[in-house]
Amino acid sequence: MSLLSRLRCITVDVTGTLIAYKGELGDYYCMAAKSVGLPCPDYKRVHEGFKLCIHRDDKQAGYEYDEETFEKIFKRIYASFGSSAPYMVFPDSQPFLRWAHEKGLKVGIISNAEYRYQDVILPALGLNQGSEWDFGVFSGLEGVEKPDRRIYEIALERAGNIAPEETLHVGDSMRKDYVPARSLGMNALLLDRFSTPEAEEWRKSGAIVLPELTAVQELLCSENLTLAC
Repeated sequence: MSLLSRLRCITVDVTGTLIAYKGELGDYYCMAAKSVGLPCPDYKRVHEGFKLCIHRDDKQAGYEYDEETFEKIFKRIYASFGSSAPYMVFPDSQPFLRWAHEKGLKVGIISNAEYRYQDVILPALGLNQGSEWDFGVFSGLEGVEKPDRRIYEIALERAGNIAPEETLHVGDSMRKDYVPARSLGMNALLLDRFSTPEAEEWRKSGAIVLPELTAVQELLCSENLTLAC
């Protein structure tokens, strides 16, 4: 018996699984700086600066600007990532989601993202609620984010209180996707679209790691497959 025949729901991560950034993330910070007349440093510096900003330490990032300039930069970045412009959809994303629908499965999105993913970004990329996915659980709307297992509990409830063992989660992070989903008893597997160094360790830990959603589809239709072990 194939795993597909035992499933009632598939949940999928977004960034790194269904979509990806075009180019480097730092490029968008460079463009925002240029828009207010500031020079753009090389990507390595921007990347390091971005990490420091996350830790609330802008000064160490090497940037000195007044509040008005900062607001202009922030608004430019915020607007960029609120549209579909910085993103691309993997070629197998829409076909996989539609295939799951055709098989009678509930399809859910679980993402550490804000409301604009649901209302603007995904629809603009051709991933629409109704035709590609049934329900979404977005951390910016729920107030909880992966790897907190509560976001997966919300997804199961939103799917119609489907049992964990009747659900498969597909994502690209061991810590944020695989571990919390498995802790609830869900089936889970990982995508490694970019040949990440950690993927071999994922496999050694017992996780099934596949390169693309097409491979997931093929695996689900194979006989005698068990992911929840």
